[in-house]
Amino acid sequence: MSERIGLIGAGVMGQAIGARLLETGNTLAVYDRNPPKVAVLADKGAIAASSPAEAAQGAGFVITSLNAADAVADVVFGENGVAQTAEQGMMIIDMSSIDPGATQALAGRAADAGLRWLDGPLSGGAPKAALGTLTVMAGGSPEDFEDSKRVMGHLCANYTLMGPNGAGQTTKLINQVLCALNFVAVAEATQLALDAGVEAAKIPAALKGGRADSAILQEFMGKMAAKDYTPAGRIDNMVKDLNGAQDLARATGTAMPLTSVCAEIHRLLTAQGLGGADNAALMEYWAQAKQA
Repeated sequence: MSERIGLIGAGVMGQAIGARLLETGNTLAVYDRNPPKVAVLADKGAIAASSPAEAAQGAGFVITSLNAADAVADVVFGENGVAQTAEQGMMIIDMSSIDPGATQALAGRAADAGLRWLDGPLSGGAPKAALGTLTVMAGGSPEDFEDSKRVMGHLCANYTLMGPNGAGQTTKLINQVLCALNFVAVAEATQLALDAGVEAAKIPAALKGGRADSAILQEFMGKMAAKDYTPAGRIDNMVKDLNGAQDLARATGTAMPLTSVCAEIHRLLTAQGLGGADNAALMEYWAQAKQA
């Protein structure tokens, strides 16, 4: 069934989400503060909106794909924001990765404005979004979760309600801890393979199906060995998520020593100007260590 959907944010993830929604027959209105990004989706059939309010007009659902809670709040509740034109009962599906507490506050503001809110952070990146096989962990009411499947069914292969608003974002932080530790482990193992003279590009196939196997091993060891830093995810975005995980750990009294070391490696590379680089650029940490 075709839906009219607003999309706010046309970065790497927003592009993939938008393209998939268009391919599956939906009407899509897109806003991004960078007009050339909107133009890419407009060329594929999207409606170019001049503001978040225009993107939301007439839509049953609005998806936000942004980098920070402040940005989400601004496009929803700010000047020319979604809330100005959204019909009562419209659902905002926030696919950004932001703080669980901020999500709960935003959901409360939305309820006061007569809007529904579902936090739906994702795992799998742009490649999975393009195929409609994302993993999404949701927070919201059971009724809203079921209704959201009209849209999310086009994007997800694994879609799970984790609890009320904020639970999806908490689960995403846990996901990011696991991913970040795996990225660092794969980078370290790749460097050992290179130093030991083993053809690192063969290792993912050799270990496939074993206990050491993972999606990150399969997707990234070859990239890391080749120093291929073609963007699929950003180091500074991982820093943001690790900061959120550490904030949550402090609030819950959870000891996370491995995450602390992992976060410092990511922060170091960000301080050296690699924040915008792909996760595969973790290899530069070992390259610098060899030069020291």
